Amino acid sequence: MIASVIVDVPSRQTDRPFDYKVPAEMRAWIETGSRVGVPFGGRVVQGFVVAVSEQTEMDPKRLKAIAELLDPTPPLRADLIELAEWISRKYVCTWTAALQAMIPGALKGKAERSVRFGAAALKALSPESAPQMRPTSGSLAAAAHGTDDASGSDVRYGHEAAAAEAGAGAESRNRGTADTYGAGVRHEHEAAAAKAVAGAETAAGTIARASDAAEPEGTDAAEPGLAAGSASGAGASGASEAGVSADMRGAFAALPSELVRELLRHGSIRLAALQERYPHAGDAVKSALRQGLLEEQTAIRDRLSVRKVLAVYPPPDRPAAEEALAALPKRAGKQREVLAFALDLEEPLPLQALLAETGASAGSVRALADKGMLDVREIKQERDPYAGREFVRTEPLPLTPGQQEVFERVAAAVDAESPQTFLLHGVTGSGKTEVYMQSIQHCLEQGKQAIVLVPEISLTPQMVERFKGRFGDMVAVLHSRLSNGERYDEWRKIRERRVEVAIGARSAVFAPFERIGLIVIDEEHESSYKQEETPKYHARDVAVRRAKQHGAVVVLGSATPSLETYAAAVRSAGPDGRPASLLPLPERVGARPMPPVAVVDMRQELKGGNRSMFSRALHEGLAARLERGEQSVLLLNRRGYSTFVMCRSCGYTATCPHCDITLTYHQRTRALRCHYCGHAEMAPRLCPSCGSEHIRYFGAGTQRVEEELAKLFPGIRVIRMDVDTTTEKGSHEKWLKLFGERKADVLLGTQMVAKGLDFPYVTLVGVIAADTSLGLPDFRAGERTFQLLTQVAGRAGRHHLPGEVVVQTYTPEHYAIQTAQQHDYETFVQDELKHRRMMGYPPFCRLILVTMSHEQLPLLSSVSERFAARLRELAALSGVLGSVQGPGQRAMELLGPVASPISRMKDRYRFQCMIKYRGNIDASGLIREALASFTEGAPKGQVQFSVDVDPHMIL
Repeated sequence: MIASVIVDVPSRQTDRPFDYKVPAEMRAWIETGSRVGVPFGGRVVQGFVVAVSEQTEMDPKRLKAIAELLDPTPPLRADLIELAEWISRKYVCTWTAALQAMIPGALKGKAERSVRFGAAALKALSPESAPQMRPTSGSLAAAAHGTDDASGSDVRYGHEAAAAEAGAGAESRNRGTADTYGAGVRHEHEAAAAKAVAGAETAAGTIARASDAAEPEGTDAAEPGLAAGSASGAGASGASEAGVSADMRGAFAALPSELVRELLRHGSIRLAALQERYPHAGDAVKSALRQGLLEEQTAIRDRLSVRKVLAVYPPPDRPAAEEALAALPKRAGKQREVLAFALDLEEPLPLQALLAETGASAGSVRALADKGMLDVREIKQERDPYAGREFVRTEPLPLTPGQQEVFERVAAAVDAESPQTFLLHGVTGSGKTEVYMQSIQHCLEQGKQAIVLVPEISLTPQMVERFKGRFGDMVAVLHSRLSNGERYDEWRKIRERRVEVAIGARSAVFAPFERIGLIVIDEEHESSYKQEETPKYHARDVAVRRAKQHGAVVVLGSATPSLETYAAAVRSAGPDGRPASLLPLPERVGARPMPPVAVVDMRQELKGGNRSMFSRALHEGLAARLERGEQSVLLLNRRGYSTFVMCRSCGYTATCPHCDITLTYHQRTRALRCHYCGHAEMAPRLCPSCGSEHIRYFGAGTQRVEEELAKLFPGIRVIRMDVDTTTEKGSHEKWLKLFGERKADVLLGTQMVAKGLDFPYVTLVGVIAADTSLGLPDFRAGERTFQLLTQVAGRAGRHHLPGEVVVQTYTPEHYAIQTAQQHDYETFVQDELKHRRMMGYPPFCRLILVTMSHEQLPLLSSVSERFAARLRELAALSGVLGSVQGPGQRAMELLGPVASPISRMKDRYRFQCMIKYRGNIDASGLIREALASFTEGAPKGQVQFSVDVDPHMIL
């Protein structure tokens, strides 16, 4: 049996399947999606099985065997393996990078080196009863049913299993040694293995005594502890001194006796632990390695495992337990209390919880367990991020006629089991979430599962509460604010079929469901659905591909859809002439009006003598809300205190020494920070260039707005939400809960306050500077401005109180601001499409951005030119080189190379090439071919290439 394995080596040279032999004992367990440890380049690395067959093009005698099976159940399904291959082709990344994006961080195993007894030692110690070196399929079955520990479900050699069994007492739970080998697959003849270890201990004593006779006094091997330990053994059966050379005895005698005991007891020891505990034994260990007494091994260890805790079980024999309770002396009061408490248990209770309830000590429980009155065992404990939270159960709400029509079309598509993609274009407050939830309920009733993607920034406690309240424990939540352990346990719920709905950010699209019926992507226009690190996939495109695999339906929801999505939906004509995949919801629920938007020209404010960052209209609106006890939301999409620091005497500007970008001033720490590389330095009191005292802080960030609010409105309660205030776990939820409880008057923040929030007493929304993103060198700048203004405006007047919006700008004439003022998406689309068609940008073509970087500018310039020339050559050979605005059906043009808008970042100069193409062209394949001569076999330190297909940021 042959397994094709993608190894976890992030290199284009190894980006292909490698064939490995499957050992006989693993054949029943290895399948597509299995995670394995395989020998590769003199080490053991993690890999994924992508295919299994009986044939190979290689010489079978030259094939290496799989070393470890890391999971009894494959973490990836076959459809995800196929999806990963598609991602690697489309987004020009390695197959292993795509696979790694699909598994939780806990399973991103790392190689761990350890030392164990070698074959020579085993032969010398116990030649008659040394366990076999291969486990059997029976032992694999035992492991699968006996443990679900993700860190230790690897195939272990027989003598390690025996040693682990022999040392399975309290010491095996010691962190330092338990991590050495984990709870791996054990030899099926465990009794024989344990007997072998007992014989090995005796043999060790025999060799130690023989060495003691040959070596001078004082050697470590002659310590009484080891001799005493061996005297209690069952004799030196099969552990003869014959055949043990003097060199071997000497090497064995030089090893610290504690190390020998540890190896006998636990089978192996991690190399790092060996160096830490026995720092002076280096020469002895090296000698033993040379003699074959010890050998090194490499195994894959996961970063996290299933959490297990001690638990007290209800007494299995209640009458006997009651008699034992009556027989306990009165002076054993705590033991009596614990046993009485245990008699009332209906299910296992974690030991810590029992101790907290009874006030007893662990010693009291141990005493009862030693007497056989209590059963204390390990149980799995879920790391539930919502443990202890009660979610009020909600029922489906009556739908409006518009909502009902949308729901019926989605439900019919789910029933048809034919892949289809819908765009649900609904204004803010139109009830899109309720349509999502009722569609999901219909999907579950058909025996299918659902995935809901929301932007990370919108995955608020409110959103989680809505879905948990409707679907209860059938929901798993996946997002970055969870710990690694919590994310891993939520992922396990999905894989083990304990939930039917997954809600999460971008990566939740890879939830390992078996029968997906519906994938919902809320706020589909959000740029956070595009991953900025390799693999640079877009969750929307991946969702559509996955829906094709499962015959599922994709619903893309937004009040301001991306132009690419909207254009595709409008082009799809149905039988009635209407767009087949466009689902409109043009009105708010309850016919509530959209809030009026006032646009304030800050140039006129300045002419009128108002030098404040707040216009008169916004100032009056805030004062009125404070007086009426209502709430306000203020948006400034720029964190920090000031945008940049400049000397008014000589014009010096504080810039990052590692990036070509100005530093941002943070008031609380009085530090200048780079938001790209993290560089920080103290703010200067004098100009570093001319020594002047006239250092000034220009621009305004959220910190400065917070300070100004406190000056203008003494006693105002402000909650500031930006990256600086929401880094701690739970802080996001804490601030929103306080605001929801009306313990703050103003919620001030960056774009994280613009989406997903629904507070009944918010009646004013203020946008401090609507021009923030308009000046960026990005063809989507106008679209992003319109989307942000529309989204934040939708936070006002969502309930019984009417709302209003004040937008401050220096460019009130811009069409993005004017159309946002009227809530007019269609007019904005028409204006924006004119500009896109004129300049040749999506949706009239597709884009790929190739960024190159290096520390040396001349080398970078030379390599960039050669790459561009090679790509143009390949395009010409394919007959597609030409302008995308030309008459042909298929065209591809290359712009650049030129310096990137941020031309240096993290001490690396940056150049970029922009590729535009339209028609049926395999542009990714051409780029991959062009890259081959620059990346294959390239030494470390050469130019780095980054390929971004359908980029959302071109900085």
